[in-house]
Amino acid sequence: MRNRHHTSGTHRSPRAARAASAVLAGALAVALTACGGGDDGKDKGGGGKGEDKKPTVTLPKLDGQKLEVAAVWTGAEQENFTKVLDEFEKRTGATVSFVPTGNNTSTFLGTKIQGGQPPDVAFLPQVGVVHQFAEKGWLKPIGAETEAQLKKNFSQGWQDLGKVDGKQVGAYVKAANKSLVWYNTAAFEAAGITEEPRTWKDFVATAQTLSDAGSPAVSVGGADGWTLTDWFENIYLSQAGPEKYDQLAKHEIEWTDPSVKDALTTLGELWGKDELLAGGRKGALGTEFPKSVTQTFNGDTPAGMVFEGDFVSANINADTDAKVGTDAKVFPFPAVGADSPVVSAGDAAVALKDNEGAKALLTFLASTDGAELWAAQGGFISPNKEMDMGAYKDGVTRDIAEALLAAGDDFRFDLSDQAPAAFGGTQGVGMWKDLQDFLRDPEDVAGAQRQLEADAAKAYKNG
Repeated sequence: MRNRHHTSGTHRSPRAARAASAVLAGALAVALTACGGGDDGKDKGGGGKGEDKKPTVTLPKLDGQKLEVAAVWTGAEQENFTKVLDEFEKRTGATVSFVPTGNNTSTFLGTKIQGGQPPDVAFLPQVGVVHQFAEKGWLKPIGAETEAQLKKNFSQGWQDLGKVDGKQVGAYVKAANKSLVWYNTAAFEAAGITEEPRTWKDFVATAQTLSDAGSPAVSVGGADGWTLTDWFENIYLSQAGPEKYDQLAKHEIEWTDPSVKDALTTLGELWGKDELLAGGRKGALGTEFPKSVTQTFNGDTPAGMVFEGDFVSANINADTDAKVGTDAKVFPFPAVGADSPVVSAGDAAVALKDNEGAKALLTFLASTDGAELWAAQGGFISPNKEMDMGAYKDGVTRDIAEALLAAGDDFRFDLSDQAPAAFGGTQGVGMWKDLQDFLRDPEDVAGAQRQLEADAAKAYKNG
């Protein structure tokens, strides 16, 4: 069954896609190596304060208007975004409140909309949800000013991700590179590890070395099912290749396909060894994403490695004493097949109310002003190609952002985010739950495949 959700880059030939993926992975590897130990970005203007620059976008006066913004972020990510909202308030006179949606973003927002109390602006973390909301008529016009900022500052691929039936309904102002492994340099040194692993075989061997040296090897935030989908997607993209990845994302092939068996079997090489996971499988299933980061860089016996996107740096900065670039370093997700994978993701800002305030906020977020201010807080990368890259808080994050922009429109978007929310984006069901069950019993590859296919078939049929 063909999924109607658009994903940038899927029209390209498999050979071109493999080449683009290899270029981005190579650029990322070089960038992360180049940033080295103590680079905090100051030598290249890192940590620049976007709020100190002369405004490049004109916003209307909104004195007395109250706006509500909803997004999934909590903790450090929420605090950083709140500073962006503070600047918007200062420039417009509006009052903006933030509401966290919880992991079930589509359910939370759907209930609010149907109850007649939607927020003015929301961030949708799944392409599939953008399409579903548009088809229900829930998304309001983003305004000519926002569209002008998008055309000026974003590549066609990132613009297209926010389109439904050719109409711009959202702005992907926050991107993510979800193909990164962060590591504790002290744990590596204590275990005698001098090289970052580049292949999956070397990665598992590195985990074993850490474990043998008495350090929990890999921290996994399995209580949040979305992190497990990212593990699978990176392995699948690298091992099966971009053509199969696109087919699986559209449900043109079933989850019982041999390529899925291969990916789950590979994943089981790590998940099937309790001694390689911080707290074992049980501990991993009880660990939420923020804790998976803090237990890698805090405590007497921190874990050696944690896998997740560029946004990990926000948690490192806010919740640990580790310094990104020295105590905490990063390398590309190891290659399972010929190339390291590059999985991108993002959050689309959409208007759920048709008013001047919502449009003005979207315009600010799509501008270089908004991007630079957000970047200065840390734990954030932008697809905005016109922003001052010196605004990034640290050199590591800046290099990750530059590598993502260098890929142009040749990227693979998060597979689960392309799926209907019931399969790819809802806590306790679908892909999230099925991979949690697989983490609980990594030997049952066939059972996991059957359940994934049953849940996928139902979700894609119902749209």
